[in-house]
Amino acid sequence: MKTLFNNYLNTFKGLSREVWWLALITLINRAGTMVIPFLSKYLKEDLDFSVSNVGTILMFYGIGSFIGSWLGGKLTDRIGFYKVLIYSLLLTGCGFIFLQFITSFWGLCFAILVLMIIADTFRPALFVSLKVYSKPENQTRSVTLIRLAINLGMSFGPIAAGLIIVTKGYSMLFWIDGITCILAILLFKYLLKEQKRETTKDELNLKKENKNVALKDKSYLVFLAICFFMGMVFFQLVTSIPIYHYDQYCLTEFQTGLIMFVNGAIIVLFEMPIISYLEKKKISHSQLIMISCILFTISFFILLINFWVGILLVNIVLLTFAEMIGFPYTNAFALSRAKNGNEGSYMALYAMAFSFAFIVGPKLGMNIIDSYGYQVNWIVTGIYGIIALLLSFWLIKRVKMNL
Repeated sequence: MKTLFNNYLNTFKGLSREVWWLALITLINRAGTMVIPFLSKYLKEDLDFSVSNVGTILMFYGIGSFIGSWLGGKLTDRIGFYKVLIYSLLLTGCGFIFLQFITSFWGLCFAILVLMIIADTFRPALFVSLKVYSKPENQTRSVTLIRLAINLGMSFGPIAAGLIIVTKGYSMLFWIDGITCILAILLFKYLLKEQKRETTKDELNLKKENKNVALKDKSYLVFLAICFFMGMVFFQLVTSIPIYHYDQYCLTEFQTGLIMFVNGAIIVLFEMPIISYLEKKKISHSQLIMISCILFTISFFILLINFWVGILLVNIVLLTFAEMIGFPYTNAFALSRAKNGNEGSYMALYAMAFSFAFIVGPKLGMNIIDSYGYQVNWIVTGIYGIIALLLSFWLIKRVKMNL
C-alpha cells in the first residue's frame, strides 16, 4: 500500500510551484461552482420552465461560452493571460451573486449569455498560463493536475450542493459560487506574480505572418471537429442526465450529487497515474483521443438499458474514463500544434469547439427528449460519438503524414 501511495506521489514530481498554486486556486474556484451541475434541474424544477425552454436557456449558456472563449483568446494574445484571469474571475463572482435575482425567461437568457462571455475568457488564458509556467515535457501532466483540481472541487461540490438545496434552497448556491470566485482571484493575485514570456523580433514577425494560422491548419480543424462531437456527448452529463435521474429513477439532488462524486473521485485517484503510465508508453495524442471516443460512444448506448438504476453508475464510470483519457490529450494536442505568439488563438478555437457543442447540444437534446423521449436522445448521442471516432481515424492518418 505504501509503495502504491509513493508511486502515486511520484507522478506529480517535477511540476513547477506556479502550477501547484494554479491548481489550488482552481480547486477553490471549482468547489464553489456548485450550481452548474444542477442548473438544468434548477430551471426545470425550481423555476418551472419547460424542457424546451431549459434547452433554450442552456443554448445561451453555450453562446456566451463560445463568444467568451474567442474573446479570451484575443485578449490573452493582446494583454496577456494574467490580467484576463484576474478580471474574468472577479466579474464572474459578482455575476453569479446577481444571477439568483433573475427569474424571467428572457432575463435569464441575457444574464447567462453575459455571465458566460465573462466567465469563459478564463479558459484560453488558463491554458496559455500552463505553457508559460510549466516545462514543455511537463505540460500534459500540468494540464492533468489542473483537471484533478477541477474534478476534486466538482466531486465535493455536487454533494454539498445537494445537501444545501434540500436544506437551504438554490439561492445559497449562487452566493457560494460568487464568493469562491472572488476568493480564488484574491489568492491568485497574492500567490502568483505576473510572468511575461519574452517575445523576440523574429517571433513578432512570425506572428504577423501566421495571422489566422490556426484556421489554415487543416489537421487542427479536423481535431476541432472531434472536440465538438466529444463535447456534444460529454455535456449530456450536466444537461439531460441530471433530469433523467429524476424522471426515470426518481433520484433526489443529493443522490445525483453522489453519482457525480463517483466521476470526480475516479479522476482524483486514477487520472494522474494513468497519464504518467501512458506517457511512458509513448502512445500518440491522436490515438488516445480515438480510444476516448470509443468509450464515450459506449457510455451512452448502454443507457438504452433503462430498467436498472445501476446502469447510471456504469455510465458514469465509462464517461469518466473517456474523459480522463480524452481531455488531457485534446488539450496537449492543441498546445503542441500552437505556434509561438499565437497560442491564445489556438487555445481559443479549442475552447470554442466545446462551447459550440454547448450551444447546439442542450437545445437539440432537450427538444429530442421533449418530442421522442430519452431513449432516442441516447441513440443520437451515441451517433455523435461514432462521428468523433471516424474523424479521429482521419486525424491519426494526417498526423502520421505530417499534415
